[in-house]
Amino acid sequence: MEFALTTDSLAKRFGSGPTSVPALQGVNISVRRGEIYGLLGPNGAGKTTFIKCLLGIVYPTGGSGHILGLPLGSIRAKEKIGYLPENHRYPLHLTGEQVLRYFGKLSGVDSGILKKRIDETLGLVGMSEWRNMKVRKYSKGMMQRLGLAQALINDPDLIILDEPTDGVDPVGRKEIRDVLTHLKDQGKTVFLNSHLLSEVERISDRVAIMRQGEIITEGSVEALTSKKNQYEIRVDSASIVQTKAALGDALHSESDGLIQAEFMSTEELNTAIDKMRSQGVLIESLIPKRSSLEDLFIELIGTPDLHRAN
Repeated sequence: MEFALTTDSLAKRFGSGPTSVPALQGVNISVRRGEIYGLLGPNGAGKTTFIKCLLGIVYPTGGSGHILGLPLGSIRAKEKIGYLPENHRYPLHLTGEQVLRYFGKLSGVDSGILKKRIDETLGLVGMSEWRNMKVRKYSKGMMQRLGLAQALINDPDLIILDEPTDGVDPVGRKEIRDVLTHLKDQGKTVFLNSHLLSEVERISDRVAIMRQGEIITEGSVEALTSKKNQYEIRVDSASIVQTKAALGDALHSESDGLIQAEFMSTEELNTAIDKMRSQGVLIESLIPKRSSLEDLFIELIGTPDLHRAN
């Protein structure tokens, strides 16, 4: 399996001696090529420090890592990275097209294809119509779209996005999700940091939750949000009594024909289904119960600063 990004016990301390502050404490992450990977955590968890270590902006004090098969900080690796920082700012007197031309040249994009790249990225993020408008007139949502275009101008293999949908309305967030899905379909790898947990849940293949500089859980969204052996069962209203009898101790609750139940094993589930059918119960649906990513986040982290997990 190929990885776009790996870290091995990556650590960072600010300061020295007994007063030094640990920001990262042995972070191990592996991001597969071609996936969308979400990083979550409360304020002060170390996410921004982690991203800066990946980009060579901050130097780690321990551990190691690789991006696209090259050591962290490698110039060759940086040529294939696109980065959208949080709260990015561009010169207000420039137009959107001029911003992209400037960053394209900084990224070493060949002059012969830069115009084409500008056209492609502006079209991809839905900003072609405003390419000649000065940045000072852009709304927050337009600035986010321009920032995403800037992160894509060098046709990167790995795109690192810090709060890409911050300040964007629901329609704009949907459009940005579509762009990220399109990038994934092209084989790009997207590393996403966002405080909008529902957005991360909708688009990410895998996520990690960081707390106090450590990864406390990691996995696919489906695996992290599924509740093992818990099910929602909807039956015909005339069959409620028989259903409760068949479920026995597995029954948790019932409301308007929707029954919550938990089984010790798949075998126990199938036994209960056989009992229900033998008693003539009409099962309308049986769905594994899931929690949301926000539920998991609150369970692991708690409620403070939940909606500003930067």
